[in-house]
Amino acid sequence: MGERVIVVGGVAAGMSAASKARRMNSELELVVYERSGYVSYGACGFPYAIKGEIPQVRDVVVRTPEQFAKQGIKVHVGHEVLAVDPATKSVLVRRPDGSEFRDQWDQLVLTTGGVSIRPPLPGLDLPGIFTLRTVEDALAIREWIETKKPQRGVIVGGGYIGLEMAEALAAYGIGIALIERLPQVLPNLDHEIAAHVQAELERQHVSVWLEHAVEGFAGDTNGVREVIAGGQHIPADIVILSVGIRPGVGLAREAGIALGPTGAIAVDDHQRTNVPGIWAAGDVAEALHRVTGRPAWIPLGTTANKQGRVAGENVGGGNATFKGIVGTAVVKAFDYEAASSGLSEARARAEGYTVEAVSATASSRAHYMPGHQPIHVKLVYEAETRRLLGGQMVGSEGVAKRIDVIAAALHNGWTVDELGELDLSYAPPFAPVWDPVLVAANLARR
Repeated sequence: MGERVIVVGGVAAGMSAASKARRMNSELELVVYERSGYVSYGACGFPYAIKGEIPQVRDVVVRTPEQFAKQGIKVHVGHEVLAVDPATKSVLVRRPDGSEFRDQWDQLVLTTGGVSIRPPLPGLDLPGIFTLRTVEDALAIREWIETKKPQRGVIVGGGYIGLEMAEALAAYGIGIALIERLPQVLPNLDHEIAAHVQAELERQHVSVWLEHAVEGFAGDTNGVREVIAGGQHIPADIVILSVGIRPGVGLAREAGIALGPTGAIAVDDHQRTNVPGIWAAGDVAEALHRVTGRPAWIPLGTTANKQGRVAGENVGGGNATFKGIVGTAVVKAFDYEAASSGLSEARARAEGYTVEAVSATASSRAHYMPGHQPIHVKLVYEAETRRLLGGQMVGSEGVAKRIDVIAAALHNGWTVDELGELDLSYAPPFAPVWDPVLVAANLARR
């Protein structure tokens, strides 16, 4: 056999790296250690599996260890890597039975992902309080819903997962309260765009509690009974804690691997760390933000798969590079879609840019077509150069793919004027002759 490559973490980045490395080099000895019981799954599908829109939680699993074994990739689930020693090129691994052993590597790929933030609050360990990161988490939430039949749910955190889980729980007829310590939901969006999403939540009978910090939980051995936030006691039979994640850099830090300014692992455009022979990819690693030109940490599955592929190609002897991100994301909140790419106005100002911004509302289809809906678009651009810095939009149809137009413009460093010159598709059932993106861009040209 050729070089021994150990991959730590077996989800998006890890299995992309292992698979690409195998395609590049059939002689590599590839070993993956994953501490959970599953690899190669689409975590973004969890809320829809919990909702029942996807029939079974396990349907989000793309491939099994047995399938990877046919490729010559040895996958060990339930195996947690406890330490990395660059000096001896070894890892310390704990088996499912609790016993430990050391394994040697010639090259190491760290894809340890993100870790759900669990603030040290009273009552946090009560039954019925869940985070959502793994297949096991999703299975536990669905089982709790099916066996306990909760009537009152509390979502802590108004980000992507919080909104998607509000919809999932509501599908069971559970009354929902959403608690957010900041003055708006979706903090990555500017306030006026996020306000449309909040209005949709309230239209769907979600009780939104803004500027309320959770102080603790109360209940008994049978489960959580209430959430205490801002002095209020909010009844709850199930709680979804979605206050964010942090990069899982514990192994890297202890091994002397350099972290970047975001707190994630610093990597170059080949996904190399500062330690020869060690690579990092996915939610544990930074990425170059193409708008700011600086490292960013925006944990998304799209980035994880791409970075993993680059790392795997290079482990296999290639010379691939990862060109960076613009932070494009979209979320479904009941009947609304909200999307963003690049910098919000607030973020751009915080980054030191002198910015202009325009907002426009235009129809998703020709105005005479049945079913046309308003789309609210905001563009942010640099005042002097007119370079596009970011875009956001919200509406009930046509948002999810239109944001990709803005992402492409940002990726290539266009001005807002160049965006307005695009030859976008037009047909009455799909778009008006002046697409909402063009309406906003042309408003900036005035």
